[in-house]
Amino acid sequence: MARAVENVRARITSDGLADLRPTPSEVVDANPDRTVRRFRSTRREATGAPVLLVTPLAAPAVAFDLRRGCSVVEYLQETGRDVYVVDYGPVNFADRARGFEHWVDDVVPDAVRVVSADGGGRSVHLAGWSLGGIFAVYAAAAHPELPLQSLTPIASPFDLRRVPLFATLRPLDRVFGPYTVAPFYRLLGTIPAPLTSLGFKAASIDKYLTRPFAVLANLDDRDHLEQIEAVDRFMDNMYAYPGRTFGQLYHVVMRSNEFATGHMQIAGRRVSLGDIDVPVMVVAGSGDVLAPEPAVRHLTELLDGSPRVRYGAFPGGHLGVLTGRAARETMWPAFADFLAECDPD
Repeated sequence: MARAVENVRARITSDGLADLRPTPSEVVDANPDRTVRRFRSTRREATGAPVLLVTPLAAPAVAFDLRRGCSVVEYLQETGRDVYVVDYGPVNFADRARGFEHWVDDVVPDAVRVVSADGGGRSVHLAGWSLGGIFAVYAAAAHPELPLQSLTPIASPFDLRRVPLFATLRPLDRVFGPYTVAPFYRLLGTIPAPLTSLGFKAASIDKYLTRPFAVLANLDDRDHLEQIEAVDRFMDNMYAYPGRTFGQLYHVVMRSNEFATGHMQIAGRRVSLGDIDVPVMVVAGSGDVLAPEPAVRHLTELLDGSPRVRYGAFPGGHLGVLTGRAARETMWPAFADFLAECDPD
């Protein structure tokens, strides 16, 4: 009771319980398409190859730096690595024509080269969360010349037939075809941020409906309350989706399930995931509704050219597996061990 009273008092008399200050970083390079930030190792000298974290569309880069004490970049810094994050910033009507190839052929490869150059020409550990992981995987396949040391997609589904949320929408697509969503995103140019946030919440509707009870039940657990506060901040800062990219993904997800084949037509050429020739760690969340384990694990069957493929399912949902409280003791150490194993001698 004493802890609960203290937490309530602290919440009422301050801006919040969680320390939401961003981990100190510096901009390495920026252009209208993206910004690359560097989070320097907290050790005297960085050890191992640098890590580049790729954000998905719609979600802010704060996903990798959720709060002090529960931040992926903070954890990796403490292992002795320089960490970089590529952020696209808000999407608006001017970005409506950007398609899947923009991220796979331009943004991600460009960010990899920037990080490699900033790290003195070293190879790069490339990792991405959600759609960011899909961007990273296809960028690695489409550009074998990139200086990559390893690849880690986190909560990135590749067999969309195994995603229950999409299964409920397919009957609508069969009835209405391209008229289901196409007129909407073509008119607006984007899928507005409030809708992307709503879609994210809808995927975990049970958690949002029971949120008040979770808060009351954990009034004496400050760490739990801080996590809820940090996730709320994340959800309140979602971005819009570029219209063309959304249209392409809608076709892939609802109609062809092209990701599951291991091949994709990108900018008029065939890109095969079997061409990826670096070690890969595939990460899934055991409670993820947006990217269930079977949909994520399917990628391991497509990486014929990789010298080593590791799969791991860890506690948490779509965001939780990346930066939930349990990730500190489960996913993050496993990820750090994988990076160490893949470092150049």
